[in-house]
Amino acid sequence: MTDPIADFLTRIRNAQKAKHRVVDIPASNIKKEMTKILKDKGYILNYKFEEEVNYQGNIKIALKYHPETKTPAIKSIKRVSKPGLRQYCDSENIPRVLNGLGIAILSTSKGVMTDKEAQAQGVGGEVLCYVY
Repeated sequence: MTDPIADFLTRIRNAQKAKHRVVDIPASNIKKEMTKILKDKGYILNYKFEEEVNYQGNIKIALKYHPETKTPAIKSIKRVSKPGLRQYCDSENIPRVLNGLGIAILSTSKGVMTDKEAQAQGVGGEVLCYVY
């Protein structure tokens, strides 16, 4: 697999289109941090890290849907920085997603964080994905 973060995002996207409640994803440290951000911002219901499943572990993510309309909480989840074309930004030029309604997940020198957290701490980094 050449791009594990794109695989992570695609598994979430496909599970939501198939109306699944839970999705299993092979774990890595950056995927765990991205999952924590998605939970903190209310895009997923819950998550669980399973270490004993295989060597690298597994992430079980409970997806979030609207109670009446059954529409997913994540309207769009898009990979920005790809292995063939990395996208970086400094602290002054951090992108805004849907004029501040969505989030951009960045990989900075101080860890994986959202665009608002990176701006508050004054750090830039690689723009991993947009979520709204």
